[in-house]
Amino acid sequence: MNTTTRRKFLKNTALASVATSSAFAGTETKAAKELFVHHVYFWLKNPGNEADKAKLIEGLEGLTKIKEIKMVHIGVPASTNRSVIERGYAVSWLLFFDSLEEEEIYQKHPVHLKFVENYAHLWEKVIVYDSIGAKRS
Repeated sequence: MNTTTRRKFLKNTALASVATSSAFAGTETKAAKELFVHHVYFWLKNPGNEADKAKLIEGLEGLTKIKEIKMVHIGVPASTNRSVIERGYAVSWLLFFDSLEEEEIYQKHPVHLKFVENYAHLWEKVIVYDSIGAKRS
């Protein structure tokens, strides 16, 4: 189920390299400061139902066609087990945008609206964490 093309992989690797090198250098580039991160966690109505989880993941993969999304990661809980780790969700959806404006375009995009219409029946709960680069003194 790998939908990454070589071009997407190289683009995502370059983006990750820039973000990582900026963080380690102690300085942020203008692009990193404007970066908008949208992370969504889904809890299924039928927890443990692998068919429902696969259907939700299929729907999320369809959202990757939206051009404003710069980088995407679809995940499931890792096997890590510490008291601070939340593992009750079924699927996570991590997106990177160049700006808040691009994320707002994504929210109103017909493909996103159709996703919500077609797949909302699968989830019981959704939590979203949006973040932007922190200003440093």
